[in-house]
Amino acid sequence: MQLSDYSFETLPFSDLFKTYITNFDELSDFYETNPFDSKAIVRKAEEFDFGGDRSKASAILTAFNAAFNIDEAAHNNIERLANEDSLVIVTGQQLGIYGGPLYTILKTVTTIHIAKQLEQKLDRPVIPIFWLADEDHDYEEIRSISVLDRDKVQSYALPPKNDKLPTVSEIEIPEAIDQMKAELKESLYDTDFSEELWDLLDNSFTASNTFSEAFGQWISNLFSKYGLVLAGSKNIEVKEATNKFLKKSITKASDIRNQLDVQSQRIGKEFHRQVTIYDSNLFYLNGDSGRTKIARNGDGWKTDAGHEWETDQLVEEIEENPDHFSPNVFLRPILQDALLPTLGYVAGPGETAYYGQMKKMYACFNLEMPVIFPRLSATIIEPAIDRIINELPFDFHEYGDRIEDLESAYVDRTEQHDIEAIFDEWKKDVEKLAEKKTKEVANIDPTLEGASGKAKATYLNELNKLKGKVYRAVKKQDQTQLQRIKRIKAHTFPGDGLQERVIASIFYMNKYGVDIWDELLNNLSEEEQFDHHKLIYM
Repeated sequence: MQLSDYSFETLPFSDLFKTYITNFDELSDFYETNPFDSKAIVRKAEEFDFGGDRSKASAILTAFNAAFNIDEAAHNNIERLANEDSLVIVTGQQLGIYGGPLYTILKTVTTIHIAKQLEQKLDRPVIPIFWLADEDHDYEEIRSISVLDRDKVQSYALPPKNDKLPTVSEIEIPEAIDQMKAELKESLYDTDFSEELWDLLDNSFTASNTFSEAFGQWISNLFSKYGLVLAGSKNIEVKEATNKFLKKSITKASDIRNQLDVQSQRIGKEFHRQVTIYDSNLFYLNGDSGRTKIARNGDGWKTDAGHEWETDQLVEEIEENPDHFSPNVFLRPILQDALLPTLGYVAGPGETAYYGQMKKMYACFNLEMPVIFPRLSATIIEPAIDRIINELPFDFHEYGDRIEDLESAYVDRTEQHDIEAIFDEWKKDVEKLAEKKTKEVANIDPTLEGASGKAKATYLNELNKLKGKVYRAVKKQDQTQLQRIKRIKAHTFPGDGLQERVIASIFYMNKYGVDIWDELLNNLSEEEQFDHHKLIYM
C-alpha cells in the first residue's frame, strides 16, 4: 500500500470545506480552533476546563460497552478516561448495514490516528471514541449497501419499513438479511479473504441483533484493539448524566435559536447553510407516534402527534423521563461534549459545515466548541486501475466528469495523426507521378496509355482500402482506451460520486483482507494532518 496526496481544490467538495482546509483564518468567526495549528491545539488542551465528571463518564461507558465484545485496549482506555487530565477525540456515524460506505471506516481510522498523535504530543491520555448514531431514525439511509460488480454500482437492501420508528437502534436485523447476504456474496465473489470477512459480518449483523448491537460489534471487532471506545445517547444513564443540558435546550430555546440564526445567516451568505433551524432541538420519543419534533405552541410546546406542554411541564417531564427525549443534529454534539472531555471531533465535510452554524450555540450551554478535525478523505486505486490510469491523458479529478465529456476530451487530446491529410498528400504524389509516367509510357507506345490509367486507378483504390484499414485500427485502439476510461471512472467516481461516499468498505476487505485498515493506519505519517485527499495504491 502506498499513499499520495491530491489537492481538494479540484474535487467535488463544498467551497466552505475547501476554505476550511486551505484558509482557516477566513472562517475563524465560525470555528474555535484551527485543526492544522499544532500550537493552538496544545494551548486549547492546556486551557481545557471540563465541567463534567470523568469518573462518572468512565462508569457509564463501562456499562455501555458491556454489550460489545471489546478488546482489552478499549477496556483500559475506559479506565483511563477517569483520569483527571484525560481528553477524548470523538467521531460518529449512522448504523449502516454491513458497516456502510467507506467513509465510516476512514473517519474511524482518522480518530484513532489523531488520538495517538495528541497523546504523544500532550503526554496525557487521549482516547478515541466512536459515538453511535443510535438515536437516528432514518432507516432508509442505513438499510442498503453498494459495491462494484463488473465495473457497475450494484446496491443491495433490506426491505423497507412502513411503521413509525422511534430510532433505528431499536430495530432488529430482519430475517431478510440472509437473502441480502446471498445476493451480495454473488457480487463480491470468493477470495482468500471472504471466509474471514463473512465470519466477522455474521458475528455482528445477524437476525435478532439490533442495528445498534450489530454496528457497534462490527466497529469493535475491527478497531477496539486500538483502544477505540463506543458511546451513544440512546441510553438512560447518558440521558440522566446530561439531563440539565436537555432541559436547558428548552429553557434557553429562544437564545439558542437566535444564536443559531445569526451564525447560520452569516455562513449561508458567505458559503451555504447545511442544516435547517427549528424552534427546539429536541424530539419526543413515543411508542405510538414514533420520534416527533417538538415545536413552539404559543408560549408552550407541542408535537405533530398531539402532545402538548407548557414550558415548565416539558422541563418537568424531561427531568422525570429523560429517555423520552432525543437530540437533533445540533444538540447531539452538546450532549456528547457535556458527557465527555472532548478536545476534538473528527468530521466529514457536511458535519464540518453544520458545526460552523453552532459556534455561538455552544456559549448558550457554557461550553466551547471542540477542534473540528477533517476526516481522512481517500480513493482506493486498485492494481488493475493503476496499470492503465497513466496511459490516458487525464488527471485523477477529471474522472469525476460525465463519461460523455471524458470521451469527447479523449478524442480531442489524442488526435495525433491527421489520417485524411496523410492520404490526401499520398494521392497527390501518386497523381503527379502517374501523370509523368503515363506520358513516358505513351511516348513508347500510345496504345498503352489506357493501361497506365488503369494502373493508377488500381493503385488509388488500394490506397483507399488502406485508408479504411488505418481508420479501423485507430478506432479499435480508441475503443480499447474508451473502455479503460469507463472502467477507471467506475472505480474512482462510481455513479458520478466520490468512491468513499458510494462503495462499501467490505468491498475492499473482501479483495485485500480484513486487515486492510490496519495497514492503512500503519502507513499514515506520524504528523499527518488530513489536509489533502489521499490516493491509496494497493
